[in-house]
Amino acid sequence: MASAVLPSGPQCAAAAVAAAPPGLRLRLLLLLLSAAALIPTGDGQNLFTKDVTVIEGEVATISCQVNKSDDSVIQLLNPNRQTIYFRDFRPLKDSRFQLLNFSSSELKVSLTNVSISDEGRYFCQLYTDPPQESYTTITVLVPPRNLMIDIQKDTAVEGEEIEVNCTAMASKPATTIRWFKGNKELKGKSEVEEWSDMYTVTSQLMLKVHKEDDGVPVICQVEHPAVTGNLQTQRYLEVQYKPQVHIQMTYPLQGLTREGDALELTCEAIGKPQPVMVTWVRVDDEMPQHAVLSGPNLFINNLNKTDNGTYRCEASNIVGKAHSDYMLYVYDSRAGEEGAIRAVDHAVIGGVVAVVVFAMLCLLIILGRYFARHKGLFSLTSSSRIK
Repeated sequence: MASAVLPSGPQCAAAAVAAAPPGLRLRLLLLLLSAAALIPTGDGQNLFTKDVTVIEGEVATISCQVNKSDDSVIQLLNPNRQTIYFRDFRPLKDSRFQLLNFSSSELKVSLTNVSISDEGRYFCQLYTDPPQESYTTITVLVPPRNLMIDIQKDTAVEGEEIEVNCTAMASKPATTIRWFKGNKELKGKSEVEEWSDMYTVTSQLMLKVHKEDDGVPVICQVEHPAVTGNLQTQRYLEVQYKPQVHIQMTYPLQGLTREGDALELTCEAIGKPQPVMVTWVRVDDEMPQHAVLSGPNLFINNLNKTDNGTYRCEASNIVGKAHSDYMLYVYDSRAGEEGAIRAVDHAVIGGVVAVVVFAMLCLLIILGRYFARHKGLFSLTSSSRIK
């Protein structure tokens, strides 16, 4: 903010401009404005304004306010010292400037469809004695023109490190880029390029992927004062991984394999890409002749002890291979019956013990009440004898 001094008589000059013929009025006004452009700085400021920050394309409002009005003339100038408004008259032929309010204490002007070229220092001048001047700075915020994310590989393999880049183009000021994998924030490395007061930011993220990352979004999120809410773009990870193998016993249901029974195992293999084939082998031995293989299923009928051993299911894809083992032990045919008999015996013994404990508790209660009652009678008899 600055104040200035000119030769005395500014109110007379303003009156002369107002009284001049229309053809001469503009010349006098331009002469007066040229003299006002030479206003030096000083003290005793009575004119004030505020800086304005506006988003590109929106409306900026400039207000020149007088603290103690004495009906002096107020005018507004652009950064090139061209008069936008002199009182309520607009010499500048830019129709984006519109008068919002004019009085002896305020000159308020709006500027629509603000662009980056409108940035700069705007001057308010008050024709007092001595004249005063104050300035306001318009700052234009420009959101990113475009937000792009690029992944080095469309499909990655588990354990591999890939490069992901995100670019926020042509913003003012420079944007801040944040990275997320799902809900977890990651740290990237950003570079800023400046061109013609505009900034392009590129952030690089090095990411080691795992099978759990398949289908998880990688999010590039931008923070900028001209952006409300979240401005973001994302790409979903596609991760290939070797199979995960699991063996499930589908028969017998109770899980006890006895001589003469049948055994059925199912091999479940999940991977990306999905394994198209699974194979069964018997570790360190040949598969029994009576074993039947049907895709992921292994069926052995009429089990006997020669079938004991380790049976392995193997699955593979372009990433790698994996396996899972099942240890088979065939019990005697009476193993299940003996186990059931032992279970019944244990249940009977447990029931008998429970009945005995309950009977003893009842007996203790009865004896306690008996002794308590006879102890009272004994006390009364003894007292009578003493008397």
